[in-house]
Order: sequence, then structure tokens, then C-alpha cells
Amino acid sequence: MTVRVAVIGCGVMGADHARVIANETPNAVLQLVCDPDKARMQDVADACGALHGLTDAAAVAGRADVDAVLIASPDATHADLALDAIHHRKPSLVEKPLAPSPSDILPLLSKENDLGHRLISVGFMRRYDPSYRAMRLAVSEERIGAPLVFHSVHRNVAVPEWFDGPMAITNSASHDLDIARFLLGVEMVQVSAIATRTQAQHSTCPPVMLTLVSEAGQIVTIEVHVAAQYGYDVRGELVGTTGTVELTEPRHMVTNSALNRSGAYAPDWRPRFAEAYRLQNAAWVAGVIAGQPDPVAASAWDGYVCGKIAETAVAALRSGTCHPVALMDAASIYKAK
Repeated sequence: MTVRVAVIGCGVMGADHARVIANETPNAVLQLVCDPDKARMQDVADACGALHGLTDAAAVAGRADVDAVLIASPDATHADLALDAIHHRKPSLVEKPLAPSPSDILPLLSKENDLGHRLISVGFMRRYDPSYRAMRLAVSEERIGAPLVFHSVHRNVAVPEWFDGPMAITNSASHDLDIARFLLGVEMVQVSAIATRTQAQHSTCPPVMLTLVSEAGQIVTIEVHVAAQYGYDVRGELVGTTGTVELTEPRHMVTNSALNRSGAYAPDWRPRFAEAYRLQNAAWVAGVIAGQPDPVAASAWDGYVCGKIAETAVAALRSGTCHPVALMDAASIYKAK
């Protein structure tokens, strides 16, 4: 079976997804790309060999020649487009966040629950990154004993001036929140957040530190520094009762010259997680063929939980106090079997 995929959104992320679907995803064909900017849409269609191009996203999911929809449009459009895909019984892979607010995700959960099965996967691609998968395997094999603490660091080169502390949590930190849940296998029950107060930085968005406590009593720390300037840098360490496991730097080359040893950082997330995106998209398409999502894939429920934790963390950042994370009960279709 060949899955005919439509990619909605031809910006940086959408263009990258279109290329991966067209060139690196088994049993997939790039059926169409869609973007309201016709010139941008045509550039991506030509570069990736899409069979069709559209400018109206509302016309995508209902097409008879589309089997599945990959949504990489602006954040505010994600929920409506995913809801449209559900209406037409089309599986979708939605870039994070699933919606700007967790309340906007509730109709998606309700629709999937009414259907009795999942159609939405959320693009938390770190679940497919080989280094995080190896870290999770170390936990499941009890090589470090019982997990106690997870430290996560997420640094970007720069962000626009309008990017603020709350967005560092709701946007950037969503990957860290999901991977913490994925590694530990438990939910977070409380969160606190604080931002640095120094003005010695070239951004309106200071570094933010989150501290979370899991239902099992473990601690998660997340540093989000979206204007670190020196390069894109993601780090992680899981501390257990008998040892630790940590990510190593995925550098392909080190230069030795003039009494110095050096390596280069990537300018953004794409080189670091290229393999994760490739594996994620391949697993998504395989799930479409199988008629059920890959078990590793993040669900709409995972999107809701991360959105709820992020929303709570923003409230904690503003109040300066620790806040409990209040989740509604998960429907049976989202519970592990």
C-alpha cells in the first residue's frame, strides 16, 4: 500500500516534512502541498515533486486522493485542521503544539473518543531520536536502578523580539515536557517556574527554569534558553538509584588545529533531529497502513497533557509559586493496553 500524504504548511518545518515524505519515507508519496502563499507553495511543490499544490487548507482533508494529512501550518490553525481531518476519517500528524491552549484540544479528544480510536499523532519527534530511545532502554533494563531525577536543557540561537518567557514554555519547552513523561512513564503533578532577572542578554526572553514533580515523586528540571547565541544545544541526563545515563553531543566532526580542538553547533534543531524526523514520519506512515498509530507516537492526549503542564507552568511563572497540575481523566483509547 502507498499512502498519499498531503502536507499543509510550506514554511521551514513544512518544507522539511515535504522533503522527508517525498524522499525518505517508505510507502509514501507526496500527493500535495498546501500554503496560502502561492509562490512558497509552488517552490516546495517543485523542489519535492509534489503531484498537486493548493492554497486553501480547508480543501485538503476532504480530497479523495489524500489518505493522510501532515499539519505543519501556524500553531493557531492546528486544532481546526486536525478536527477537519477527523471529520473526513483521515489520520494526521500534527506539529506541536497541538493547539495554543489545552482547552482547544478538548473537541479533538471528544471526537476521537466518539470514534473509538485514535487518528491524531503529535510531532514530538524526540520519542524517535536514537539517543533518547537508548536512554529509555537503559531505564527499562534497570541499568541505572530506579529513575530519580531527569535534567533537560534546551537552548536555541535566537528568537524574534516578540518571543517571551511564556512562549519559551508553551512552545519550546513542550518537547522537554513530553520527553520527560516518555522517559519516566508517569505524569507530572506539580510545577514551578522562574526566569532570570539579569538584563545582560540580547533578547526580551530570558532563560526560564522549570521544576516539576512526578506522581512517583521524581524531580524534573528543564532549562529553556531560547537566545543562547552560541548554537542549538540540547542536553539531558537521567539520574537513577545506582547510576546515570546522559545524552552525548551528536557531532559529526571535530577539528584539531593551532593548539585547539573544536566542533561546530547546528544553527537550529533540524540537523540535530533529522534522524528523529525521518523515523517519526516513517512510523506514522506505517501506522496509517496498519490502521492504528505507532505505539511510540504521541497522541492527542499527550498533546493535551503537555499543553496543560505548560499552561500551569506559565501561571507558576507569573505568580512565583508552585502550582498543581490538574488533568482530566483520560479516555480508554489513550490508556496503555
